[in-house]
Parts: sequence; structure tokens; C-alpha cells
Amino acid sequence: MKLIICMDDTDNLESKGTGWLVEDACREMTAMGWGRYSQISRHQLFVHPDIPYTSHNSSMVFTADTDVPGEKYVEFLSAYLQRHSAPGSDPGLCVASEPLNGTREALISFGLRAKREVLTKAEAYALARELGVHLSEHGGTGGGVIGALAGIGLRLWGNDGRFRGWFHLGRDGEVVTADRILAFESVEAIRTPDGATVQDDAPIAISDQLKTICMDGRSTLLVHPAGGDGVFRVLAKQELKRY
Repeated sequence: MKLIICMDDTDNLESKGTGWLVEDACREMTAMGWGRYSQISRHQLFVHPDIPYTSHNSSMVFTADTDVPGEKYVEFLSAYLQRHSAPGSDPGLCVASEPLNGTREALISFGLRAKREVLTKAEAYALARELGVHLSEHGGTGGGVIGALAGIGLRLWGNDGRFRGWFHLGRDGEVVTADRILAFESVEAIRTPDGATVQDDAPIAISDQLKTICMDGRSTLLVHPAGGDGVFRVLAKQELKRY
């Protein structure tokens, strides 16, 4: 069974971020033998004066390949959020089984709307009830349920968000071939920003820190097309902020 899980708004300005909390929860569940967990993706939502958020208004999502029922995940993660969410935060949790087409489309639509509209808790709860998706709040105003449901939809869409963490494969400016990068388990594809694929033997000038984005549902390293010297170059940190 595959579950998709999202947490949102668990932090305050002094605490560790939601990504750290999600990562720690995954470590605990791994230690319990509950299953295998994907990379965590960060999804940027609408920034607007009517939307309260800590720093960036983003939600964190991961998937679980597991034989443990979804209800057990809800029970464990609800208690985890109650124990570890920061004072003043408004945590939300969403847990969904990998959905069928109609449910999938509705979740994606909600996620895309959350990137450009001010949505309400009532809308989020109504859709979750209609689709049979678990959605719950765990403190404060509970406003994090909006981002939690939206994050599920954006992860399902597969063309939004950056994966948590930076990877170190060599020195800044070092040139390596694409197949060497693809041998690293956290990089599933290498493409240019317009989606063009890169040949396995293509030379790529890397940075000392690499980050992947979600493109077509895969953990993808983005590179600029080869210049006059025939070498591709990874996008800079600032350029990745738009994903």
C-alpha cells in the first residue's frame, strides 16, 4: 500500500522548521519497521496578507510504502504533532491512500488553487470529507489543514516543489558525466528547465551543493543547456527558488 502524507504549519520563528519535524517522524517510523519513505518535498503555497504563515507558507510531503494501515499512521502522527509542534503554530495533517483518477484530479485542482488563491478551512474539510481523505488539525487555529491537503495534491501532480536537503557529489565547478550523477539514488533524472532530457555521457559542471526538484513525479536535477564549451551547468540556488 502506498500512502501520501503531508504536514503543514508546525513551527514558529524560533523553532526548527516543518521539514525537520517530518524528517524526524520518518526516522521514528523507520525504526519501528513501518515501511519505506520517499524523499520529502517542499511545496510553496500562496503568499498573501490574509494567510498567516511562519516564514514561507510551504508544506512538506512524503510517501510511504507500507503494510501498516493508514489509521495507524494517523494515530501516530497526530500524537507526534501534539508532542512536537511549536507553541503558536497551527498544525495540519493529511493522510491519503494513493487515489484513483477522480480523487486524484480533485486533489491536484485544490493544490494548484492553493498556489494562487486564499482558501478556507471549510473548503479543505469539505473536499476531504467528499474524497474520504483524512484531514485533521492539531493546535492553534488549525489553519495548517489547508496547506496539508494542498500539499497532497501538488505531490500527486508531480510538477511542483523542491526536495528537502542538499547533495554533495564533488567540488564546486567540477565536471562529471550525467550517468555518474544518476548513480546517486536520490537523483532520478537530469533535465533542462524546459524538460529536455540530458544524455548519460553529457558533461555537467556541478556545484558543491546540489538540490533536486519534482518534475514528472521524479527527483530531477535541473541543468542549463550546454554552452559553447559543450558543458551543462546546474541551476544556482537562487534560480531554484521558483520551483
